[in-house]
Amino acid sequence: MKITSKEILLLLTLVSLFLLLNSATVWKAMYPIHYQEEVKTASRQYDVDPYLILSIIQIESNFNHNRISKKGAVGLMQLMPDTARWVIEQAGFPEESIYNLDQPVINVHLGSWYLSFLDRKFNGNETAVVAAYNAGPGNVERWLSEGTWDGRMETIEHIPYGETRHYLHRVFYYYGRYIEIYEDEFSEEVPMAP
Repeated sequence: MKITSKEILLLLTLVSLFLLLNSATVWKAMYPIHYQEEVKTASRQYDVDPYLILSIIQIESNFNHNRISKKGAVGLMQLMPDTARWVIEQAGFPEESIYNLDQPVINVHLGSWYLSFLDRKFNGNETAVVAAYNAGPGNVERWLSEGTWDGRMETIEHIPYGETRHYLHRVFYYYGRYIEIYEDEFSEEVPMAP
């Protein structure tokens, strides 16, 4: 079988296209992130995986710090004012932080502290942490204690809230993408597994 010059040109074009599309620059353009310094700082300070913070920001606000949901959640990590007040009180943040939830630094710090709190509450179970961030820790505790859900990603179909099931899929999809694409940029911030 003789290979023609057209076939060689087609093969070279396909290989070049594959290499171009598989480059870090293209992937970063497809999955951009913002507020890297705020995320790195909060990740270190509260011992929270930066890729998890980024994934939650992506799903909650698409990196729009001015976003306010119909339910009243504010900022990058879409904090409900009542939750933010509780975090401010528990963590000792300045009281005026409640008036600046749209500020990226404040929002990422409050949201990351809350993720750290949830991580301790659910003994490092990242799936339960993310579910609690969306549905509330009381709901997740009830599902776990009543046996409705066992806290594993493999069994999220048992979670009674469709929104939370969808949320988990989306957060962990972006989590995987961000690890692949931005591995070198956040490797120092990723907390060590126990």
